[in-house]
Amino acid sequence: MSQAADEPRNTVHDGSGRAGESGASFVPADFTVPRGFRDATFHLVPLGPEHNDRDYRAWTSSMDHIQRTPGFERYDWPVPMTPEENLRDLRRHREDFEHRVGFTYSVLIGDDVIGCVYIYPAGRPGHATVRSWVREDHAELDAPLYELVSAWLRQSWPFHDFSYSPRTKEHDLAAR
Repeated sequence: MSQAADEPRNTVHDGSGRAGESGASFVPADFTVPRGFRDATFHLVPLGPEHNDRDYRAWTSSMDHIQRTPGFERYDWPVPMTPEENLRDLRRHREDFEHRVGFTYSVLIGDDVIGCVYIYPAGRPGHATVRSWVREDHAELDAPLYELVSAWLRQSWPFHDFSYSPRTKEHDLAAR
């Protein structure tokens, strides 16, 4: 995952546990960050190096589809990269998670990586920017993932608000 895929361009991540242009903490110090989420279809787990092969296959098989996914239109990702470059990005995601400056989850069905969810600062306290994608061969799950993640953010996270590009009927039809 390239940096452009998972962070707003105006966000500063210095590894100190503080993020955003204002320097405010992204999540409160006493907030227990979810280590995942599961429902009848999806299992979200923190993205890390252990997902490299499956993650790499997932996004490289669906680059055009991801670029058409709401929320990715203004980002320069995905772009071709090697598995080794992808591994470096996954390590950075893990570090962001550990430092509480950004949270990326691998979306699994069983043991199969079908997508990712990115939760990063939006440049003002209490606000997150969220993006997600699913593989092209699971395009019909994009809107259900959006609904699930939106509800999870409202119920389990400390954000006052978040930006997450809605899925529309036009997008759903184009995905088929």
